[in-house]
Amino acid sequence: MNSTQMTLMKLIDTILLNRSSRSVQFGPTKGWLVISVLFLLAIPLAVAVSADGPLTLTGTVVDAEGPVVGATVRVALTDNATTSAADGVFRLTGVKATGPLTVTAWAEGYYIGTVKLAADAPEIAAGHAIRIELKRHFIGDNSGYTWFNYEGVTGSAACAECHTQNPEWEADAHSQSAKNPRFLSLYTGADIAGNQGTRTQFDLGVPVARDPDKPYYGPGYQLDYPDRNGNCATCHTPLASKIPNNSNCGWSGCHTSVTAERMPDFVPPAPSPVYLAGVATEGISCEFCHKIGDVYLNDEGLPLPDMPGILSYRLYRPHENDHQLFFGPFDDVDGEDTYLPLQSESAFCAPCHYGVFGGVVGVGHVAGGTLIYNSYGEWLDSPYSDPETGQTCQDCHMPLADYEYFVYPEQGGQPRPGQLNVHTMPGAADEELLRNAVTMTTTAALRGNRVVVDVSVTNDKTGHHVPTDSPLRHVMLVVTATDAAGRPLSLRSGPLLPAWTGDYAGQPGRTYAKVLRDDWTGEQPTAAYWRPVTIVADTRLAAYATDRSRYTFDLPPGAAGGQVTARLVFRRAYQELMQQKGWTDPDIVMAESVVRVGK
Repeated sequence: MNSTQMTLMKLIDTILLNRSSRSVQFGPTKGWLVISVLFLLAIPLAVAVSADGPLTLTGTVVDAEGPVVGATVRVALTDNATTSAADGVFRLTGVKATGPLTVTAWAEGYYIGTVKLAADAPEIAAGHAIRIELKRHFIGDNSGYTWFNYEGVTGSAACAECHTQNPEWEADAHSQSAKNPRFLSLYTGADIAGNQGTRTQFDLGVPVARDPDKPYYGPGYQLDYPDRNGNCATCHTPLASKIPNNSNCGWSGCHTSVTAERMPDFVPPAPSPVYLAGVATEGISCEFCHKIGDVYLNDEGLPLPDMPGILSYRLYRPHENDHQLFFGPFDDVDGEDTYLPLQSESAFCAPCHYGVFGGVVGVGHVAGGTLIYNSYGEWLDSPYSDPETGQTCQDCHMPLADYEYFVYPEQGGQPRPGQLNVHTMPGAADEELLRNAVTMTTTAALRGNRVVVDVSVTNDKTGHHVPTDSPLRHVMLVVTATDAAGRPLSLRSGPLLPAWTGDYAGQPGRTYAKVLRDDWTGEQPTAAYWRPVTIVADTRLAAYATDRSRYTFDLPPGAAGGQVTARLVFRRAYQELMQQKGWTDPDIVMAESVVRVGK
């Protein structure tokens, strides 16, 4: 700043700041003079309230065309924020400038802008103005984009160079979605050892009975449709193809490989979720989520039935001449970033946690079909979706972390205590999460020579059905009673567990499951939900729902009491299917109670 400008700034300081009372005195003459001086300087005013106390900083947010209205302006790493006015002017009060500070600005459609101020910067020391210039991020998407490459390191490993949360992501189910042995063996029709089943034989479009003398390791999509890839890649392996993600005909995988070969301009080859290499094996990678800028939902707030996964995401992958872009949860990060409030909303999860299978696919709809996955819709229908009193998917599955850095300090990271979310994203394999999903209450009483047991199970801690997503998952309530000598008591009345519960079949208890019937073969429950299926039962617990059941056991003559045990057991898939596939996921006990009755 030249000497004339410095003189003018001192004049403004004399006009505006009454040193004795700190009150601002404006009259017609003084107001005209201030406006004239500001016009000469062509900058807004920033006032230092006190050299030792909090500051008030004023400035403007602009882009290449002029002022930016509605930008969030923040003292970085703090809650001290404001919004720019119609003329781009902002005013930050109560700024504690005990050392260097950074002021940031963000508005939708722009990269985050920053101004870094040293402790003795003129903007702090002398009340000079702050000017933050925002640059628009690119609009468009490059489906041929080569996923992130940092100094020769590609994929999520490149993110690990700086980001502390990469090990969490590596342990998370999203990073394993392309390698998940249950998914792969169910898709291919093999077991986890690679033993391949026999292809399904059809007669007039209906499968004929399976030959018991030929190899069979459970159902498989490719056994039924060997010349189609299906749409599994849209959620499990969205990096598996470079065809545009708005290409329904490509990603849906309903056309045969022959059709794709003969009509490549109209039907791109569908991505296969198997035999992948490179970054495609990462499943839901770090960069995939942080390239999402929006989701496409219908008027009911749900994804379109024929647009699962990547097809319902608005991606921003740069072309060669575009500046890099990452969407994130903060509006005060310096670099190639922009803020995306959507990342903290349940809608961000919707495209991969809502899925309709079967039916006749049209444009934007599926006629018929069966709703297989619906954890997002279940949340949407529950009280948890109330923005005032509810909770988001992220609140439970990405809780706040107890560490402070998401960028390593040696890479320039700054502490953010209480602001970071864990990226292990606990789900159906997490014992602690499951044990905090529901509340079970068990009572038992002697009535003559009988023990009467009442069990209630309430889904009071989960924002969707229990269990949810994969229809293979189920929860079993198992109730047992013994006399004082440990001998089992006979059940007089009460529900029994069905045959498909395997080693629990015929025992007293209840099941909480979505049971599907294969409309081709009549098999139920079926795991082949890519076939035409019907939901024959859905006994799962919706949010805040309670299931009550009663069991009456007979005491033997002379017995004075006994013990009742109730256990709530979660199982990843039907036991017979697990044995066919070689899956070894253990049961998880979600709740257990032991009640003694009598002497």
